[in-house]
Amino acid sequence: MSPRLKKVLLLLLAAALLAGVSRVQRSLNQDRDNLGLTRVEPLENAPPVLAFTTVALGGFRGLISNVLWIRASDLQDEDKYFEMAQLADWITKLEPHYVQVWLEQAWNMAYNISVKFTDFSDRWRWVNRGIELLRDDGLRYNPNETLIYRELAWFFQHKLGQPLDDANIYYKQQWANQMAEVFGKKKPNLDELIHPQTEDQRARRRLLIERYKMDPEFMKYVDQEYGPLEWRLPEAHAIYWAALGLKKAQENPTKIKQDDLITLHRVIYQSMQMSFHRGRMIANPFTKSFEMAPNLDIVAKVNAAYVQAVKEDPKDRDNIQRAHKNFLRDAVYFLYVYHRLEDAKYWFDYLGRQFPHEALSGYDTNSLPGHIRLDDYAMSRIQEDTGEAMDPKRVEAIIEGLLVNSYTSMLIGEDGRAAGYALLAQKLRETYESKTAFRKEAIPIPTLEEAKRDIVNRMLDPERGLPFEQRAVLRTRLGLGPEPATPAGSTNAVPAEPGTNAVPERAPAGQ
Repeated sequence: MSPRLKKVLLLLLAAALLAGVSRVQRSLNQDRDNLGLTRVEPLENAPPVLAFTTVALGGFRGLISNVLWIRASDLQDEDKYFEMAQLADWITKLEPHYVQVWLEQAWNMAYNISVKFTDFSDRWRWVNRGIELLRDDGLRYNPNETLIYRELAWFFQHKLGQPLDDANIYYKQQWANQMAEVFGKKKPNLDELIHPQTEDQRARRRLLIERYKMDPEFMKYVDQEYGPLEWRLPEAHAIYWAALGLKKAQENPTKIKQDDLITLHRVIYQSMQMSFHRGRMIANPFTKSFEMAPNLDIVAKVNAAYVQAVKEDPKDRDNIQRAHKNFLRDAVYFLYVYHRLEDAKYWFDYLGRQFPHEALSGYDTNSLPGHIRLDDYAMSRIQEDTGEAMDPKRVEAIIEGLLVNSYTSMLIGEDGRAAGYALLAQKLRETYESKTAFRKEAIPIPTLEEAKRDIVNRMLDPERGLPFEQRAVLRTRLGLGPEPATPAGSTNAVPAEPGTNAVPERAPAGQ
């Protein structure tokens, strides 16, 4: 074969191979897009030189990312943070499928940078930016990565939920304000966002989906499975993102590590426990504010979550059971305080069956379940503060505090809690009498009726008591009638038990 013919054949072969490669390349590009492996998106808002360089160098994007990492580290060492959010955006976009990059950048902003600022509003901007980085971009590029779901849930559970950061109350307020835009500044109603009927509801649904990347239908599933939850509080969102991570894991079981699933389950039951302690918002119309209260409607589901966690995480069995025991003890006590006595008795018996030798502090641990009365157990929790000696001054102060809480709860319509505090005060007074009946050195303390009368007189005092509006509400709830024109000579009767409108007769002087 002549050299010239050989060259022609080689050129034809090269052309055929190039044509074949072009067809295969299109197929490969399509497969990369379908699998989410394409990493050549141009950077947004980047300087022209950086944008051009990332496109021109292609496979050398990792080197550019390293340069940006060094730049970010130097700025942070010099306490210069104004470029950090933009650098974090570029770094994560250059390595969009490397999960640790997202976790590191988000954590750095929410935890390391935020605490460098003394102003709470500045701190919140960095915490919120860390949340947005994971939620808005991290999950867009990595929708099936359980570690990102876990980290996002952890930010809500820990950074916003726990009181470790002294700005945590401010974070909660800011998040509640954002959620007020979604739920229309009222108690959350998921059904109106799932099936919106008005333009306002449709606008709020778009806000929830587009800005907060949340699905109202999945929110309702989470609420039914783990709630009812208060969606204006961070614990509900921690549960949501962890549950969504579990759902994605079920859809892609071959890519998931068992330890990653355990961390998601852990976030759920820990956040449920936090929601039990302070997962309800009570509006105070007098101070125009909210206060946190226990969410007693999820006791059964929190208990079930602990039982399931023991099965799924045998390595941490002892710690989970210890937390489970403490939760049950709190559940019994809180239900008792809120005067849900039948529920308190049920979980008290359950506590005795599950932890017969450790359930009751201050009592014979060899006693059989059921030998300790519920009232005695509630008093044991109070005695943790008063001490075994039943110091009269401490007992008197605690009784007064319980009664103040009772009347304050009555003011805002929390009748169950009001009755519970009054019952605790009564039981503590009876316990003190029984334990000091044969002690000559025992110092008498006021009767319950005297304590009630004194507290009500102070609360209804026009000069030093509650504001007029609150005094009027309390007088109505106690059946005392309108406030006298002049405070002199007024006679405030001994208050009725919370939840009743009867007006007991005033005790004679000297009793």
